[in-house]
Amino acid sequence: MPDADDRAFEAPAANPHARTRASGHFTVVEVAGEIDLASAGFLVEHLDAATAGPEPDVLVDLRRVDFFDCSGLRVLCRAETRARQRGGRLRLVSDRPRIHQLLRASGLLGRFPPLPDVPAEKEAVEKGPVAKEDE
Repeated sequence: MPDADDRAFEAPAANPHARTRASGHFTVVEVAGEIDLASAGFLVEHLDAATAGPEPDVLVDLRRVDFFDCSGLRVLCRAETRARQRGGRLRLVSDRPRIHQLLRASGLLGRFPPLPDVPAEKEAVEKGPVAKEDE
């Protein structure tokens, strides 16, 4: 019997904090509202599904996030490690100064250099930033 990681990608149902969509060869997880201890589980569900297969290429779109705390950072770090272990990557999309400040203050800006927008398919393949492991 195949395990969950061997099956075709199946996005979980959208919830008030996250929804997943395919965009070319990568998966976009769109996050909205407040991500804190009470709501981080809604994001985990989507990131676990997006990073389940081999060589996942995941974009986490944080442009509609109003609040993001260390619970959200923990979820992102876990998902990025999982993606990397499977030969893939996880990148952030954010144009919000508060997200940039949070990443800088937590020492995670090098690991998650935010993209200003969801890149076009060709651009994502050719120019996608590679996260540094130890920053």
